[in-house]
Amino acid sequence: MAVAYRSGYKSSSKVIARDTIIKLDSNRATDRRLMRGPFGKKAEPPRAKPTAAISKDTIPKDSLRRDTSARDTGRSALVLPTDTGRKSANGLESEVKAHAEDSIIVDNENNLMYLYGKARVTYEDVELDAEYIRIDKKNHLIYASGRPSPKTGRYIGRPIFQQKNDKPSYADSLLFDYKTKKGKIFNPASEQDGNFISGGQAKKLNNDEVAYKNVIYSTCNEPFPHTHFGIVITKGIGEKHRIISGPAYLEIANIPLPLGVPFGFFPKPESRASGVIFPTFGEDARLGFFMRNLGYYIALNDYMDMTSNVSIYSRGSYELSTAARYLKRYKYQGNLTLSYGSHNYGLPGDPAAKDFNISWSHSQDANAHPGSTFSASVNAGTSSFYQNSPAGQNYSLTQLTQNNMRSSIAYGKTWAGTPFNLNVSLGHSQDISQKRITLDLPTVSFNMSTLSPFDSKNRIGEQKWYQKITVGYSLQAQNKINNIPESQLFTSETLSKRLQNGMQHTIPVALSLNVLKYFQFNTSANYTERWYLQSIRKRYDRDNPNVAPGTAVVDTVAGFARAGEYNLNAGFSTKVYSQANFKGKIKAIRHVMTPSLTFSYRPDFSDPSYGYYRTIVSEASIPYTYTAQTYSIFEQSVYGGPSAGRSAGLGLNIDNVIEAKVRPKATDTSNTDKKIAILQGFSISTFYNFAADSIKLSPISFSGHTGLFGQKVNVSFNGSLNPYVLRVRDSITNGAVIRYAQPTARYTWKDGKLPMLTNLGLSMSGSLNSSSFSPKKQAQPNTLQGMTPEQSRQLSLINSDPGAYIDFTVPWNISFSYNFNYSNTGVATNTTNTMMISGDVSITPKWKIQYSTNFDFNAMKLADATSFAIYRDLHCWDLSVQWLPFGYYKSYNVTIKVKSSILQDLKLTKRSDYTSNRYYGGGF
Repeated sequence: MAVAYRSGYKSSSKVIARDTIIKLDSNRATDRRLMRGPFGKKAEPPRAKPTAAISKDTIPKDSLRRDTSARDTGRSALVLPTDTGRKSANGLESEVKAHAEDSIIVDNENNLMYLYGKARVTYEDVELDAEYIRIDKKNHLIYASGRPSPKTGRYIGRPIFQQKNDKPSYADSLLFDYKTKKGKIFNPASEQDGNFISGGQAKKLNNDEVAYKNVIYSTCNEPFPHTHFGIVITKGIGEKHRIISGPAYLEIANIPLPLGVPFGFFPKPESRASGVIFPTFGEDARLGFFMRNLGYYIALNDYMDMTSNVSIYSRGSYELSTAARYLKRYKYQGNLTLSYGSHNYGLPGDPAAKDFNISWSHSQDANAHPGSTFSASVNAGTSSFYQNSPAGQNYSLTQLTQNNMRSSIAYGKTWAGTPFNLNVSLGHSQDISQKRITLDLPTVSFNMSTLSPFDSKNRIGEQKWYQKITVGYSLQAQNKINNIPESQLFTSETLSKRLQNGMQHTIPVALSLNVLKYFQFNTSANYTERWYLQSIRKRYDRDNPNVAPGTAVVDTVAGFARAGEYNLNAGFSTKVYSQANFKGKIKAIRHVMTPSLTFSYRPDFSDPSYGYYRTIVSEASIPYTYTAQTYSIFEQSVYGGPSAGRSAGLGLNIDNVIEAKVRPKATDTSNTDKKIAILQGFSISTFYNFAADSIKLSPISFSGHTGLFGQKVNVSFNGSLNPYVLRVRDSITNGAVIRYAQPTARYTWKDGKLPMLTNLGLSMSGSLNSSSFSPKKQAQPNTLQGMTPEQSRQLSLINSDPGAYIDFTVPWNISFSYNFNYSNTGVATNTTNTMMISGDVSITPKWKIQYSTNFDFNAMKLADATSFAIYRDLHCWDLSVQWLPFGYYKSYNVTIKVKSSILQDLKLTKRSDYTSNRYYGGGF
């Protein structure tokens, strides 16, 4: 008796079970098209109808149309009746759950079940999905296969088999005994930690062993026969952690190579395993023959691994490096690299150049410790490290040409429900060209956000004027070693005499009120207190022949010293709106002007009564006259000292915003006006000091910014105007005549002239790509929490070598930055005019060209850092060609390598590094 369930109807026609094992022929083009797709790859519909041999279903065509009197609403999911509490007569200990979207046919007489259309069978820890599944309950067998799509001809619904926590396996067809857990799989395809097995046949012997025949073991995720690279295992046994193989040979692009082994052992680890990293060999123009990056990889645990490498050169140089990576999901991640190099670029017997570098990056998940943060970005070492170890940095032009190294280690803490927060950081800044270092050891910041001390939490009604008074507090503390030579960093004198420290307290008090409806009145008082453990004293020492005449000697005086200063400010501001209406496409242009007038006062803290400034006078002696100098005893301190000179004046600032409103197009169904920013900001400011003896008006400064082409290009400018007439004078210094300009107390407009432009800066930058002109899609957030282990490995590879990551999904991209600067001292003018352009273009979906250059318009030439790169995506391989056509780093590099993370060191490189060009006396 057979019962068919389809669209809610059942029939009683007997059905004969007959299935055919499917094994597609990889030598036939139509079958190869059918076999694509087990790893989610999309395939184009075949041009010819597939000829794969697929069994015919012997169900009569009209069997599903009989007996329409009864309707079964539970057709899509069935459970074979078994007693789950005790072992049933047919040997089943659990129930077999079956589901199909199209139809389910049950043959009760032969104990068979047929499932059509996205079928699924679940038994204990085994799940099986396929387009067609047949269950033989009597012999506890399950057969599954796909079928050609009637629309595209593509083989769809390929069986997907998964057991326990194992990764799913794909096949053309399979036969499985769900009692013994044994089975036979044709053209299997499975993946584990970047290793792929496809093609041939597989026979599951038990839970831990599988017999293979003519399968390909590869790092290529394309299914057989499209696998680009792999090892054909003619016979083998796959266990949980390894594959033991009989005869095996190498195959590339379906072409067997005469490289084989009679037997082999292939690891199949569930976790990372330690092992040796094979080196690369070659010749360096200056260091001789080399063996680079011989190393050992250590998988310490599930959260951390470490790689150690050594490079040895025939002329006595060597390089050592150790890199550790760590990652704990939802907590933190980071990497640490320690590098050391000894290079002999000189003659034999010359001392070697010793270099080291420390690189550390650490980031913490925002939800790991609410209220506290910790981050680190460290890049420190000798200034010549990158120049002497270019190979260790993959000849990265960015690292070779950098001028500074910076580091920061920061910890932050906020207390919920309070206005307080704390930040502690260690900082490092290093000028590579000057070989000088600045260290912050450490910097502490404790802040209290502004609060209203006279306001009540239980206040009812509007605030009184005194309740709007706000008070804040900020504490800054710092230990600093400022701009010392690199060679003096680890000397005892550095910490004892060069270490500067100080503490600064800032208390701002402010009040903001609305006056006469349209005006905003703002007033504030700021007090700053600075504490130091040292100050300076200056003196003249003409008896010392090592001191130039007129030069003061600076002495550091230990002991506590304090300095306090304050200033008062009060001002008004308002907004003025104006609008011009039009009848054309532009509906209106609106101008918003925000003028503000501020009075400020600051006393003269250089007055001797404060004790912050001192004056030294030298004795007059032939042939020198006397010399006098007033200085601040805190001028070399970390926060400086109070300012000299009394200030009492008015400051004027005018800010402008101009916007246009454009009528909608006829095709715009929303009928909404579009706003376009013409000028997003344009400010003019100056200050008039009533307390100054002369030159009371400060230079008139201006700045502005806007966006063009839908905010794709950013434009900003700034400058200043000198309102006073300049007088050119001459002076003699070291026997040379030096001309300089001195302002006079006369405005330029009194002579019928405009104020002189003393400096002007203009910059434009933008980034355009093919997606810039397409409708924007809702971006999905990318977080560390959602990363899979494979994504974590890929992210680690990108972080270790960002230049190796190429995005082929963007057809073209261009970034540019233009900078123009002009300065006029009244005696001489100077201009800089440069343009930086970088980008890439995808010639085809697999070919991409990258470029980067700088152009100096004054010199009318390209910069030496001009570079080109060509990339070819070979699916599981990458081909890259990098070329620097001229300049100091003139070189080329050709590399072909495997993409797989587990075979990242399998690559072939041909390089002509920059040390062989004419700047080093070599040929190129």
